[in-house]
Amino acid sequence: MPGAPGFEQRIREFVLQEVAPLVDEVTVDTMGSIIALKKGKTPKKVMVAAHLDEISFIVTHIDDDGFLRIHTLGGFDAKTLTAQRVIVHGKKDLIGVMGSKPIHIMKQEERNKPPQIQDYFVDLGMSKAQVEEVVSVGDPITREREMIEIGDCVNGKSIDNRVSVYMLIEALKELQGQELPYDLYAVFTVQEEVGIRGAISATHRIDPDFGIALDTTIAFDVPSAQPHEMITKLGYGAAIKIMDSGVISDYRMVNFLKELAKKHNVKWQPEILTGGATDAYGMQRSGKSGAITGAISIPTRHIHSVIEMVHKEDIRNCIELLKYSVLELDQYDWGFR
Repeated sequence: MPGAPGFEQRIREFVLQEVAPLVDEVTVDTMGSIIALKKGKTPKKVMVAAHLDEISFIVTHIDDDGFLRIHTLGGFDAKTLTAQRVIVHGKKDLIGVMGSKPIHIMKQEERNKPPQIQDYFVDLGMSKAQVEEVVSVGDPITREREMIEIGDCVNGKSIDNRVSVYMLIEALKELQGQELPYDLYAVFTVQEEVGIRGAISATHRIDPDFGIALDTTIAFDVPSAQPHEMITKLGYGAAIKIMDSGVISDYRMVNFLKELAKKHNVKWQPEILTGGATDAYGMQRSGKSGAITGAISIPTRHIHSVIEMVHKEDIRNCIELLKYSVLELDQYDWGFR
């Protein structure tokens, strides 16, 4: 299901169908985020957020030969775009390819220069007249790549953040029939990849007491990586976020999650991410009273590419840690100490 930032219609409809039978109330806010409420024993509020959108592109120009010029929606490493297929979402979906100057005719200085986003265009194999029957400036473009199982892992595009959407839905399924201490707001946010926008709006509306973000994080556990560069490792468990560039997790939430993991034998690892931010940023800052905020992250190799990879056991550990966290929030001393 495509879900470019600001164009999350299809993935939103799919998630709505999945979530509606699992909760007491479902609404869609003005920005398009899904807010699914599962009521607890007391009116304190915990917000768990997973974003619907994926890094994508938008059409900025159709040239005289029918080629599309594009702008990014989210952060890209340009070298990952070479020789990739995309889907242009116009009046109907069209498959295109990312084109650029062939290496055979590049000057030496061009060969040695890292590719830039502006070096790429989308080729639909059609004339301008044919393209303009279907495509307009402002149409979104997503990447084309199927998801596969590979070894003990899942591999594909937009694992960031579809894996967290999956984890939140699975947790809701597994919480059926269990009494929650506090109201649980499961929020599937929009426009995270372009500035945490949906989470900011939804948090202001909900004003949660607690916030837990679900998102991917870097696993640079590959050849040539130095130990201090790895951030996390695949297969080493759920990552408990200590900080990233947008949030310093509340130390009480960090300690709570660590203690839960130990109590319930959930495999975990610490996460300090020096670049990048998640919906935790919005939840910590945007409520009227502030929220005790942290994050459960899923270690991901090859992040922000079409071959993102996560370990199946890490997914399970994240779901387990999330479930225990919402079930046992009332059993922890949240005072400053």
